[in-house]
Amino acid sequence: MNQLLDDLIKVMTLERLEMNLFRGESRDIGSPQVFGGQVLGQALVAATATAEDRVAHSLHAYFLRRGDFNAPIVYEVDRALDGKHFSSRRVVAIQHGRQIFNMSASFQSPETGLDHQIPMPDVPLPESLQDIESHYREFADKLPQAARRVLEQKRPFEFRPVEPPGSLRRDKSAPVKHIWFRTVDKLADDEALHRCLLAYVSDFHLLDTALRPHGVSLISPQLVIASIDHAMWFHRSVRVDDWLLYAVDSPSASGARGFTRGSVFARDGRLVASAAQEGLIRVTA
Repeated sequence: MNQLLDDLIKVMTLERLEMNLFRGESRDIGSPQVFGGQVLGQALVAATATAEDRVAHSLHAYFLRRGDFNAPIVYEVDRALDGKHFSSRRVVAIQHGRQIFNMSASFQSPETGLDHQIPMPDVPLPESLQDIESHYREFADKLPQAARRVLEQKRPFEFRPVEPPGSLRRDKSAPVKHIWFRTVDKLADDEALHRCLLAYVSDFHLLDTALRPHGVSLISPQLVIASIDHAMWFHRSVRVDDWLLYAVDSPSASGARGFTRGSVFARDGRLVASAAQEGLIRVTA
């Protein structure tokens, strides 16, 4: 397995301290704090470990404080409900004695029922698109050192954007983005693992979509941007080691907050998941 992906699997493999208590490590991905998707994914791993034979179908989370990637994170799971078909869990992430994150997640035993979905957007296939790293190399020398450190980090996922990335954008555009993604190597046939990794990667490429109508650059020194909350719904089985399309839009920005939502489609057109996020978007003087 690819070394970067193997390391991500290790990060997502938590140490079980007690029946409902887990501990996880962090990785520095170039940002000044722990990547929010890592905490989201690890929290889902912890919750999943207490909901045997059921798969996650939704989660709702709040980012409370910045995480320190130099210290472990402890995840405490509350087994709120184990019903006939559904299980509910609440997870609190603790670091340095304080809550940094909390999440509620719901799990369901497999069932069949009514089935419909919205159509997949008509966009170019990933094979016809450049990897996002190729786009960044075109203007890397114009970026501040801090921004280069983030963008030049090698990832366990590859991303191929339909629209060119907007790190240097100053022109206003529609609050819409489409980007293909997948892991850089194959994974085991483990539905729970694929859903937890999808939660991890869902935190990429969401919030900056709310900047597009305003001509604001993601790396602008006047911009303060951070995730506030994150929600996901898992609709159908998913493999993150095959191409997935993230179709993202931002219906609203107001009150120094931006709201974004994303639909995740499998290559065969199935809608496998949906996500929504609101974040702080504050432009200072």
